[in-house]
Amino acid sequence: MKFRFPVVIIDEDWRSDSASGLGIRALAKALEELHMEVVGGFTYVDVGMVANQAARASAFIVSIDDEEINEDGAESKAIIDLRKFIAETRRRNADIPIFLFGETRTSRHIPNGILKELHGFIHMFEDTPEFVARYIIRECNNYLNSLAPPFFKALVNYANDGSYSWHCPGHSGGVAFLKSPVGQMFHQFFGENMLRADVCNAVDELGQLLDHSGPVAASESNAARIFNTDHLFFVTNGTSTSNKIVWHANVASDDVVVVDRNCHKSVLHALMMTGTIPIFMQPTRNHLGIIGPIPQEEFSPARIAEKIKNNPLVRDKQAKPRILTITQSTYDGIVYNVEMIKQTLGDYIDNLHFDEAWLPHAVFHSFYHEFHAIGPNRPRSQHVMVYATQSTHKLLAGLSQASQILVQDSEERKLDEFRFNEAFLMHTSTSPQYAIIASCDVAAAMMEPPGGTALVQESIFESLEFRRAMRKVDDEFGDSWWFKVWGPDVLAENGVGSRDQWVLHSEESWHGFGSLSSGFNMLDPIKATIVTPGLDISGRFGLWGIPAALVTKYLAEHGVVVEKTGLYSFFVMFTIGITKGRWNSLVTELQQFKADYDQNQPLWRVMPEFVAKYPRYERVGLCDLAAQIHEAYRSHDVARVTTEMYLSDMQPMMKPSVAFEHLAHRKVDRVPIDRLEGRVTTMLLTPYPPGIPLLIPGERFNSTIVQFLQFARAFNEKFPGFDTDVHGLVRDGNDYFVDCVKL
Repeated sequence: MKFRFPVVIIDEDWRSDSASGLGIRALAKALEELHMEVVGGFTYVDVGMVANQAARASAFIVSIDDEEINEDGAESKAIIDLRKFIAETRRRNADIPIFLFGETRTSRHIPNGILKELHGFIHMFEDTPEFVARYIIRECNNYLNSLAPPFFKALVNYANDGSYSWHCPGHSGGVAFLKSPVGQMFHQFFGENMLRADVCNAVDELGQLLDHSGPVAASESNAARIFNTDHLFFVTNGTSTSNKIVWHANVASDDVVVVDRNCHKSVLHALMMTGTIPIFMQPTRNHLGIIGPIPQEEFSPARIAEKIKNNPLVRDKQAKPRILTITQSTYDGIVYNVEMIKQTLGDYIDNLHFDEAWLPHAVFHSFYHEFHAIGPNRPRSQHVMVYATQSTHKLLAGLSQASQILVQDSEERKLDEFRFNEAFLMHTSTSPQYAIIASCDVAAAMMEPPGGTALVQESIFESLEFRRAMRKVDDEFGDSWWFKVWGPDVLAENGVGSRDQWVLHSEESWHGFGSLSSGFNMLDPIKATIVTPGLDISGRFGLWGIPAALVTKYLAEHGVVVEKTGLYSFFVMFTIGITKGRWNSLVTELQQFKADYDQNQPLWRVMPEFVAKYPRYERVGLCDLAAQIHEAYRSHDVARVTTEMYLSDMQPMMKPSVAFEHLAHRKVDRVPIDRLEGRVTTMLLTPYPPGIPLLIPGERFNSTIVQFLQFARAFNEKFPGFDTDVHGLVRDGNDYFVDCVKL
């Protein structure tokens, strides 16, 4: 297929009748006659905006006139503008062709710093426009042919071949859809290319994900180079699957493993699958419900050994853990200094696994140096293997479910790829979605420096611009503005500023995590938690408040969908796909919410879709409903309960795998909430938000957890539509139940 990458012309005289204008238009016409699209008329009005076209263009042609160059050697405005343009372009793209188009001036009049970035210097009226056009097109084609990474290139070539296929999938390149009216709709929606590229692993020319051969292997190797790791494996089932692969490759039944209590439920699923015995590390929490870091002292071998000794399920009290899994970054953006963890642990644990689902961007910017698992200039451990699992679909440009596993060898141990692949095969479909593989391939290629560095730089910058904009609104409204962005008190006035501003230090009031080891943790600035009024960081409720769930439901009806909602906070991310329009719209919608709240607008007016689903709120005002929900939270002291339940003592009564066996064999009692205290769960109990498992199979219910579930039941009955969702609770009639080990 022909991809659309026009030649972009920057020329002030594009529409003039001057010699320069006539010459550049003649060249443009010659390019178009050779079937090359041309976009002209750009100027230097906004250098950054023009440079942004580097992602859309096959080449730039920049016109520079004689009168724009000074004879005395001083740099003219035209040269200064050209230098800025080239710097901005090369910051994003090191390879796109750039041509100068001039009259009589030569390279003698252009500084070397500019010349070395050019692909050619075209003089009008010397060669024919047709010849120059062919020269430019050749350079464009060389550039475009170098863009596609290995697997994506092979997939495009296959789709273009037009070969008849006799293999699955049954829709045969989309043809089956054309035989049905609803199929026609499906075909028109997704398009020819997506369906022709949906193929089976019988297509040898595309290689195999299952044995990492052909273009797949070349792409994984290319991605490993870009991410500065020894080994890299694409995974098409999300980082949930990547986590299970890493575990199944390294642990077995009755092994002792060390796990972040703030881990994703997929790690707990791995516990159940492998029959291991978990030793949990407890993170801190503030009263806003934001999960903080595990204190550094928890990582000491002595502290871990003490927990092993005190765990009733461990028979060998001298056992060394097989793996340590840490959530790197937390949902809310807290990251760990990996080198400090490696120094603290030494070679006490065989394998370090960092769940970096939310951190694949970190390797591409010096801002995160040492605050991610694997990257350039990172020393190897003597014995310990380091694994990182990353969701390229979360913060990079992969399709949903796109994930990857990174592995760094130790000095003494190398990854046995054949043995590791046995675990890979256990969890990978024999019919992977090739579009997802291609998106893994492309997502990696997009991050090739300098482009990847520029993308991350822009994410950080836009997040800071958003924070600065929110503070400006706060300053202008004064005491009548309520929304704050959780983060350090001091921000750089412009640009990205110093990384140290984002490093957590002991007893700083803004984070609310208490005593911490300075320099051990950092807040990733691209993760922004917006705090609503009603609850302070110490856990004290105000006399009035605006629960976040009401704000986010309002925003959703006004075209703004957030990532996560807490009691009095909600969370947004500044991914590489962020735009100024997106975050500015959020700022304006928050101001609109304030206006509607101040006027106590009825919900039928400001949230009609929500009211259509829940008519009981039709005549309730926005301010009134906020007050009702806030009073329910305040009267039950929910902030204290939700903090204490995660920090309460969790008693392990049996291995997670054994508890799950009771569920599989139906040896369970379905126990109502009021009778849960003291019972052993067979299910993961996971409140949303934050989506972190509260109890795992084999642990015993305590009074604090039961108190929270009782509140959730009462709240859900009183405020439908604002339900506290708890996975693991079974609703049966008018009550909720949990499947527990049968007595």
